[in-house]
Amino acid sequence: MMLFFRKRKPSDEARKRLEYQMCLAKEAGADDILDISKCELSELPYGVFATCKVLQKKVLIAHTNTLTSLIPKSCSLLSLITVKVLDLHDNQMTSLPADIGQLKSLQVLNVEKNLLKVLPDSIGDLAQLQTLNLKGNRLKELPTTLGGLRSLRTLDVSENLVQVLPLAIAHIRTLETLTLNSSSMTLPTLKLITLFPLFLTCLFTFLVEFGIEYNPPSQYLLPVLESDGGETAVDGVKYVQNEAEWQNKFLDYEKRKAPHADLKRGLRERAYYCQYSIPPTDLSSPKSIPFLCLSPWLQDQVRLEEGLSRHQQRLGEERLKLLGQLKEMEKGVTGRIQKLLEENQRSVAKASFLFPILPRIRMEQLMAITQEEAEQLRRKEVAAAMQQMLSETYKNKLLQVAYESRRQDLVNQTYSSIAKMDQKFQQILAWQQLDQNKAVNQILQEREMQKAAFEALQVKRDLMHCQIRNQIKLIERELLQLTQLEVKRQQLDTEALQEVIAEQRRALTYLLQQLLKEKKQREEELLEILKELESKSETKQENYWLIQYQRLLDQKPLSLRLQEEGLEQQLVKMLTELSADQYLPIFAHHRISLKMLSAMVPADLAKVPISPSLGTIPPLALNFPSGFFSELLKPTEEATPSAPASREVTPSAEAPSAPPPEEQHCECVVCMEQQAQVIFLNCGHVCCCQICSDALSTCPLCRQDIVHRIRIFHSG
Repeated sequence: MMLFFRKRKPSDEARKRLEYQMCLAKEAGADDILDISKCELSELPYGVFATCKVLQKKVLIAHTNTLTSLIPKSCSLLSLITVKVLDLHDNQMTSLPADIGQLKSLQVLNVEKNLLKVLPDSIGDLAQLQTLNLKGNRLKELPTTLGGLRSLRTLDVSENLVQVLPLAIAHIRTLETLTLNSSSMTLPTLKLITLFPLFLTCLFTFLVEFGIEYNPPSQYLLPVLESDGGETAVDGVKYVQNEAEWQNKFLDYEKRKAPHADLKRGLRERAYYCQYSIPPTDLSSPKSIPFLCLSPWLQDQVRLEEGLSRHQQRLGEERLKLLGQLKEMEKGVTGRIQKLLEENQRSVAKASFLFPILPRIRMEQLMAITQEEAEQLRRKEVAAAMQQMLSETYKNKLLQVAYESRRQDLVNQTYSSIAKMDQKFQQILAWQQLDQNKAVNQILQEREMQKAAFEALQVKRDLMHCQIRNQIKLIERELLQLTQLEVKRQQLDTEALQEVIAEQRRALTYLLQQLLKEKKQREEELLEILKELESKSETKQENYWLIQYQRLLDQKPLSLRLQEEGLEQQLVKMLTELSADQYLPIFAHHRISLKMLSAMVPADLAKVPISPSLGTIPPLALNFPSGFFSELLKPTEEATPSAPASREVTPSAEAPSAPPPEEQHCECVVCMEQQAQVIFLNCGHVCCCQICSDALSTCPLCRQDIVHRIRIFHSG
């Protein structure tokens, strides 16, 4: 029997933590750190790569997750080109990307406690890598390209299966710390490791193999961080220049010393004669001339030796000074990193404290009523809007009742005629008009009616409630299509995809139940908010619910606010100066730019569909002098070249529209006459009408017990 596994979904707490960390990284003034650790991720989301690429993050922390790979299929490694610190420890990664060498800025790579079996050869291209932690993996050997890590200072390969270190490690002249398992190593041997310090043993072993002279890493000055590397590099250049100058002086000294070789020989002979009391030759002879010229040469030699000793002493002092500066810089870097970590912890703690109460603060600010708003209350407009909303709601309810009665009459084949139906409909309309008149008279006086209107508008405007309703409608359509497909499969006696369809239907049923619970929970939350507002409102506050209703009406949809923000500033300024800022939503909705407006004629403005309350748009483009729009457009065109506006469409042009999708109907499997109107839970089948479902206790398709019924209302 085949078993199907699916990825484990992260918990709500982990999902909230991921969303919070992503929002924190995108805020203005955020640091260069992106921390998505402990979020139960099986792969890095696309938003992480986009954030690192756009905001140029330098530190990516993704430890303590369930990652199996670093780069998903839909993402590119070049998005992490600016990352300097990459922390991936405590995951389930089996391999690293083959092109990881493209991360030229990477300085710290931590893959401790993973499932790595082999390292890619391109890891040797990380020229700026300083720390490589491979502890706790399943590596059996290291690639020979590790010799290309010319900036590496710390290497940890302990708790692995590595027995032989590659000889190319001798080329890493900056290596200071090397950690490995001494008991399982064959090169260097255990005997050498126990006799000498581990690091010196490994280096001496490989240097002997290559015949390279050993020098301590302190001689290879390496800028650890970009902010502290400038002064050290300048000191190193000065040191090299001084060395070259003294080397030239030594060569000059050797050249000057060569002509006096005969004088040295004569001096040694004279000393020999004096030691053994041998009379020297006549000083007037030609052979005595070297002894007469010896004194100035000796003085020059003594002077050069003194200068050489002073230079050596000065070089030693400068070397000690450089070492001290390096230690101070390392201490400063460690302190700054510690401060950054502490500040990060404090910011996370502060944000975790403020995160639960932020929605409550925003809701209180939204519902607070000021005296200015109470004075500016537009009674007639609010009353008209409330009347229209109540009439629409009541009309929908009446249409639903009429539709149900009409369907029932057609099923039972009643003898009612068209005249009676018209009379009944006229009576219903009369009742509706009467109820509307009563509602209009009472809505300005009764507080409960105002509260009910505000509650209905709040539920209608609530974004989360709308999203849940749309998702429920989508799932209902999908369940209807799956039921039709399953019935067709049963009629054709094909069971190839029955299990897959059943699995999809169960998943959709579970998701539908969850959405129904969320919808009910959201309605309860909105009701609690209303109760809290009612308890906080003053007993003498007049028109409280009217003010709340007006504020909800004045709020613009999120999509319209985003469109208005995308308008050109010059166009907004021009409309404001002309006292035509009420047309800003229309310009934003139709994406009319300044360039398009300059080319429009009054006929084009008349074709723009707008609200009846605003009237018609005046022909603004004809009231300006010649050259006005060119002067407005000139700075923007010279400042930044823009791409051709491929997405802008003139208001006069009609966009092509696709034909509406045909509504799919599924007939009742019991009566074979009516459409399927009921969803059975917990099986999720949509196979019966309302009348037939009342008499059933089990699903006619899968024979499961019916726990709950959900009615579907078809459009049309």
